[in-house]
Amino acid sequence: MTSRTEPTARERLAAPDAADTRALPLAGLLVIDLTLARAGPTCVRHLADWGANVIRVQAPDDGSEEVIGRRDGSDYQNLHRNKRVVTLDLKSPEGHAAFLALAREADVVVENMRVKVKHRLKVSYEDVRAVNPRIVYGSISGFGQTGPYADRPGVDQIAQGMSGTMSVTGEPGTPPLRTGIAVADVTAGNTLALAIMMALYARERTGEGAWVHTSLLESQIFMLDFQATRFLVDQVVPRAVGNAHPTAVPTGVFATSDGHVALGASSSAQWKHLCEVTGRADWASDPQWQTQRGRAKDRARLHAAIGEELLRRDTAHWVEALNAAGIPIGPIYAIDQVFADPQVKHLGMALPVRHPRFGDTHLLGSPINVEGHAKRIRSTAPLTGEHTDGVLSALGYTPEDLAAMRAKRVI
Repeated sequence: MTSRTEPTARERLAAPDAADTRALPLAGLLVIDLTLARAGPTCVRHLADWGANVIRVQAPDDGSEEVIGRRDGSDYQNLHRNKRVVTLDLKSPEGHAAFLALAREADVVVENMRVKVKHRLKVSYEDVRAVNPRIVYGSISGFGQTGPYADRPGVDQIAQGMSGTMSVTGEPGTPPLRTGIAVADVTAGNTLALAIMMALYARERTGEGAWVHTSLLESQIFMLDFQATRFLVDQVVPRAVGNAHPTAVPTGVFATSDGHVALGASSSAQWKHLCEVTGRADWASDPQWQTQRGRAKDRARLHAAIGEELLRRDTAHWVEALNAAGIPIGPIYAIDQVFADPQVKHLGMALPVRHPRFGDTHLLGSPINVEGHAKRIRSTAPLTGEHTDGVLSALGYTPEDLAAMRAKRVI
């Protein structure tokens, strides 16, 4: 006769949809999510979308209209789908103890608090590692975990400015301009997700966890890429050039008879084909335009000539004709046109969900493709505290314990 062992806390913490996610790449990974705003949740979203068992820890709220509106808004749904959520007051001894009980079972903890805050709350890497040496602890800050700016608050636009991104965005001679997306936040989240997977891979060999971290500033400077290299190697300080490319000519945005297109034909072959398709053999014979260097020096006149020619036909004509000739070109879309495009639909970048408030709607799909696994959203972002009792019960808390914690507003 064999004896049946009781399930472990880790087993009891399995998500309700564990059977459905078993085949996903990150199935079985337990992630504790302490993140706020956008950068941290962007990181965790990658993990949740691909099967990790994510438990988000939020502070108890006051149930005000403002809080409920923010929690039920579209952006919250975008950032926090495929998770469970518990409420814990980490400032209280009971809430902190419950967090450590969760962290003891976890594979990953992710946070993007200010440096001093996580130490004040005693939820830092050192605090978690003391109860779980195998933990992979991921952090995002504004400016780094150490250094003269470590304690500064950081948000996306500040990082865009300090990284130099705003100095190379916009038209020449105009004030600095932010990009139209939260590029520093999202890049930091993407970068940290990669760092966490690297640390998990290393843990397979060493058995030890690690603290991995990035910042809005570091991630955004990395995004400068060739613009940063132009300065570091060539000692060129890049400036804003609007819709043109700093070095590749012709590249830019051009009006057609019914809209606008983005076009890039900077290689010798592409330039030759552009001249052929537009019927402008005279461009190819222009002495100034026969080399990339010459075209770059005469960019204003060249772009004006291309713009005049493209105005003669509509967007559909040029997209079809120039793509067929191997010249990169595409329409300039408004957001509604993006999601109506047949290629975007094919790629599954808008995934269907049913939400108690929004009804049948769509959320943004993952950009990652894993062959053999369809992209889908398993659940919308839950209400605050929806899973508190179930998660804490799995850790061994009794109904009486939960009632006492609720009375103290710990949960």
